[in-house]
Parts: sequence; structure tokens; C-alpha cells
Amino acid sequence: MITPRTPSGVLELLPPEQIAFQRMLDVIRAGYERFGFLPVETPVFEVSDVLLTKTGGETERQVYFVQSTGALEKAAGQDEPGTPELALRFDLTVPLARYVAEHEHRLTFPFRRYQMQRVYRGERPQRGRFREFYQCDVDIVGKDELSVRHDAECPAVIHAIFSDLAIGDFTIQINNRRLMRGFFEDLGVADPEQQALVLREVDKLDKRGVEHVRQSLTGRLGLSQEAAAQVLGFVALRSTGHDDAMTLLDRVTAQSAGSASLATGVDELREVLALVRAMGVPESDYRLNFSIARGLDYYTGTVYETTLDDHPGIGSICSGGRYDDLAGHYTKSRLPGVGISIGLSRLFWQLREAGLVDVAESTVQVLVPQVDTELLPQAMALATTLRAGGINTEAVLDGGRLGRQLRYADRAGIRFVALLGPQEVDSDTVTVKDLRRQDQFSVPRSDIVRALRVELAQPQVPTGD
Repeated sequence: MITPRTPSGVLELLPPEQIAFQRMLDVIRAGYERFGFLPVETPVFEVSDVLLTKTGGETERQVYFVQSTGALEKAAGQDEPGTPELALRFDLTVPLARYVAEHEHRLTFPFRRYQMQRVYRGERPQRGRFREFYQCDVDIVGKDELSVRHDAECPAVIHAIFSDLAIGDFTIQINNRRLMRGFFEDLGVADPEQQALVLREVDKLDKRGVEHVRQSLTGRLGLSQEAAAQVLGFVALRSTGHDDAMTLLDRVTAQSAGSASLATGVDELREVLALVRAMGVPESDYRLNFSIARGLDYYTGTVYETTLDDHPGIGSICSGGRYDDLAGHYTKSRLPGVGISIGLSRLFWQLREAGLVDVAESTVQVLVPQVDTELLPQAMALATTLRAGGINTEAVLDGGRLGRQLRYADRAGIRFVALLGPQEVDSDTVTVKDLRRQDQFSVPRSDIVRALRVELAQPQVPTGD
């Protein structure tokens, strides 16, 4: 007999938790659609040479390749089997770039899409890190150009969604890669590849600490102690409000040696922050943070990370940024974009561990038990009436003692039980038990849907409060 076991690095939930997870997906989807984004899905696997374009970071070393048994048999007879033809997607941004490039002439630009699907990375499984996980992305892709004003829309989307999720106070931290590259140029770090390496180390600051980053900068990356100190001093800068952010940008400009890239980054941040405030995001909920770099090299301008104020250990709950040339691997057209991603599997796990997720509910609102076998057809008709009225209803078909059926409803998290016994049939009524308030009432059968809708709309306050 084979022992049933879940593969490591996946998030497999029991129904109450899955309901909570699904409701978070629903909130995110509704938020994306409220801002005018359209749904897209791409295949779970992509052609390997399309997927494995240069994206930077450590992602490419974590790819799962896909081979059929037939392909494996064929490869076994070759001296050099080569790379499998297909690979599982490791994020949703690279498939998006392929999608937009392939369907470019059938899309309307700016193309605003949201995508909520699983992705796969061969990471070392550990608490809160998964090999299979949900990402929930939105992106705005332009044709030839895309105004930096769209960069301001992402924080507005983030603010709306996390306000609706009601998981606590949060801060949207904003930076600009052009500004960072300009700062490095002023510092004498002009080589783009070395800049990318420095940015990647800076992005590890919150995870690894100042000394680790300092040693990496002065050791492996070859910066002087003075240059490393300037980098660490610069990335420690934070704003405390909107006016303070503008003052901070003035300071950065005044201390610049005249880098055009830094000046462009400052101008972009000024415009983005002004529009973020205009879109109604409270200034207490966003700030400049010059340590936010994002590890992937395809980010070129504005970058974002969002953290929970009371739970900094959870890390970033939403991130993203501007990429000006990612689709250039697939088309001669210039298709710049900006977007954000919520890693929902990890976020859900972290929130559950912190006790911030309520998993005690069921999607079933009413149970229709079998009180009398002879009345089964009428019980089924009652269940049909409730479902037609938009009420999620489960009907008991196997019967058994009524007490056992009520205990089942209670354990399953079903609040209401609609009883139809001989007495109710004679009086053309239904007895409704509220298992949470531990009371019951009788209602005419013709009025059952309206009565239950009223009850379901009431706040769930225990009896005696």
C-alpha cells in the first residue's frame, strides 16, 4: 500500500481554509476589475526558449522542465538529449510579454490585463516558501510608449485591494530604478552589469542586514569602503509624508553630480507621488524608500513593495514596477509596461500563521435535513426553491437521526437548518434553526426565501450580546 503524502513546497488546504483563500482571490479579482483591468490566462507551460529569455536574478535556475514519457524515451536514445521543449512558467510577467507580442495586432493599447494563476519555482521548500503558488498580477502595457502617469495607478490599486482585504495597516514603499542608477553613476559605478549586481544586493538589505550587504559590496562587487558607506547611507533614506518625500527628492537633486538618469528618476517620482495623492491614497500609506530595488533586472523605472505595518516579519505582500523593454525579446515593437503582483499563497500562509485569517465559515448557508423519508420529495423541492432564490443549500439524502444531521450542520459550519416535517407540511410552513444563535422560528413556506435572505443579511451577533 502506498502512503498518501503531499509533495513538499505546496499549499494544500482543508475546505474552511480554501474558502478563506478563495474569498481573498475574489476580493483581489473584484479590485482589479474595478480599475478596468481585463482577465487573461496563459498556459501553465511555455516553450523553453521563449520562457528562458534573460530575466536576471536567480529565477532561471529554479525552472521546472516538462517532458512527456514519449519525449523521455526519445531522449534516452540520444547522446546529448538537450533542453526539454517545454518549461513551467516561473512568473506571470514573462508569459505576459510573450502573449502581448504574439497578439499585438489584436489587442487595444494601452492593454490592461489581470491574471491570477499558479506559477512554479524549484525553490528549497521551507516555511512560507512554495514551489507551486498563486500570483495575482495586473499590468498596463503600452504601444511604443506608456506615460509614467500609469505608474501612479498601481499604488491606487494596491491601496484599494488591501483596504478591502482588511488585514491591517500597510505601507506602499516606492522607489525608482533610474534614480538609483543615476546615483551609482555619480558614485563612479557606471557599468550597467555592475549596477544591476549592486541593486540586487541592496534589495537584500531587509532580509540579510546591513553588514551582509556591506561585505558583499566591498568584497565580491569590489566597491571601496567609502563607496559602500555612501550606498548604505543613501538606501537608508525614507520619507515620512508627502511633503517630506518632495523635500527628500530636492536633497537628492542638490547632491547629484548631474546624472541625467537620476534627474529623470526624480522627475518621474515627483509626478507619480503627486498622482498617487490625487487618486486618494492617504499619505500615511505610502512613502519613498531608496532601499527598494527589486531583484529582477527587467525593472527600469518605478518600483514598489508593500508591507504590513504591524507584521514586518511577513515581508513584502505586493511588489512590482516599470519595465520598458521586456517584450523586446519577442518583437521589434517597443511595448513598455508597469505592473504589480500579489503572491497570494505565501501571503495567505503568513496571515494564517499570524492569526489574521478567519477560516470558520462555510459557503453552504442552509441545510435541508431529511426529517421523514416519505417527505423526501418535498424536502428536495424546498432545497430547489432555496437555490433558485440564490441561497447556497445542501440537502440530506441519506437520512438518519435528526440530531445527527444537526450535529453535522454545526461541525460543517452551516448556520441555518430548514426543517420540513409532518407538522410543517400540514401547516405549509418551514421551521428554521439558527445554529449560531441557538434559536428557531417558523415561517410560511411561500416566504422562506425572503425570510432567510433577511437573516443572512443581519450581523452575526451571538445571543445575549
